Amino acid sequence: MNHPAMSFRIQAACSEVIWAVRLNLVWLVFTLAGGVILGLGPATVAAYTLARRHARNETFQVWREFWTVYRREFVRASLLVLPAVLVAVVLVGNYLYFSALGPGYGVPRIASFVALILLAGVGAHVGPLYAHYDLPPWAYWPKAAQLALLRPASTVILLLALSAIAYATTALPLLAPLFSFGAWIYLNTWLCQRFFQENEARLLSKGNS
Repeated sequence: MNHPAMSFRIQAACSEVIWAVRLNLVWLVFTLAGGVILGLGPATVAAYTLARRHARNETFQVWREFWTVYRREFVRASLLVLPAVLVAVVLVGNYLYFSALGPGYGVPRIASFVALILLAGVGAHVGPLYAHYDLPPWAYWPKAAQLALLRPASTVILLLALSAIAYATTALPLLAPLFSFGAWIYLNTWLCQRFFQENEARLLSKGNS
């Protein structure tokens, strides 16, 4: 066994875990600073922007750069994120409501669950899309829906990753304030960067770039 190589890999893995914890902390602080509702959108967009820069091996000061993006994208990010959060809250509420009514309401309960899964699949593309492409504000959700539907394998991978982090958070609730959000944004960005590169390479090979 090559011990120096193994040591390097362990060190790199620990470094990425620490990065996810830092990202989680700064996202949480700025979300709370905006009173949650007003802070959620810009904090999420700022986190995805920095996660993309980290994935590209850029060096930057986390808190200063986070604040710069947070302030610059405050309105656009809120318009991007908050409507989807509202829809998700309504769907979760519907699911719990119909579940409480019993077996006779299985159809609307399942419909609410399926709609929530579809929203999660599309939403998993939105943050990385926003950080990676410069599109009109109204175009991100339709583009994310297009990618989610046309590349179902990638969407399934994203949903499995989200489910794994959600399950770990449920099993260990302390992960949420310490690690979970940062870990999801980091992993989501890392995966989508590769999906975007594959898609761009495919389009280029067809002469559609």
